Amino acid sequence: MFDPNLPAPNANATSAVLRSQFQGLKALIDAIVAVTAAQVDAVNTLPAGSPATVNVSVNGGTLHFSFDIPQGNDGPQGQQGNDGQTGPPFANAIVDNVNTLPPGSSANVSVSFDGSNVHFTFDIPQGSDGASGAQGPPGEVSQTDLNNGLLNNLSQCSNNSNGVNTLGQGADGSYNQSQMQDVLNKLDELINALRR
Repeated sequence: MFDPNLPAPNANATSAVLRSQFQGLKALIDAIVAVTAAQVDAVNTLPAGSPATVNVSVNGGTLHFSFDIPQGNDGPQGQQGNDGQTGPPFANAIVDNVNTLPPGSSANVSVSFDGSNVHFTFDIPQGSDGASGAQGPPGEVSQTDLNNGLLNNLSQCSNNSNGVNTLGQGADGSYNQSQMQDVLNKLDELINALRR
């Protein structure tokens, strides 16, 4: 086994001591794991100005690397580029869809260009329900109100014929043309009085 203290200072070097030391060194060298592969586990970007670091480890004959590399500082502003070519004119703006969304959703507009036409799709939320209105009077008519209304209407209808006087005569036993004409005239008067 290797002993870094041998041979001792000012001691005579003997073959046995030197042989033991050489065999110990060989055993240490033979115990070193042979590296058969290398693998980069991570490359991390650090803020500009940070120091770069590399972590190295050996695991089962594979050399593992992890790099921490700072990003460079921003370069100077570049020159203004030339104007690009004029794009093709579009002929139409087309609304493809208008979708109604539930209340409270976010409105959205999607736009696409197919080379000639601009296409729009609108997503619009509907409004929330308004507050309930005040309660109106009941729609039913009471029996008392119905009876009073009918009596009032009947009394007005009766008043329309009040201006028509009765004939006040008895029937003639024989045909009397004058009496028949009075009956017909009174009937016309009654019909006209009852009309609305």
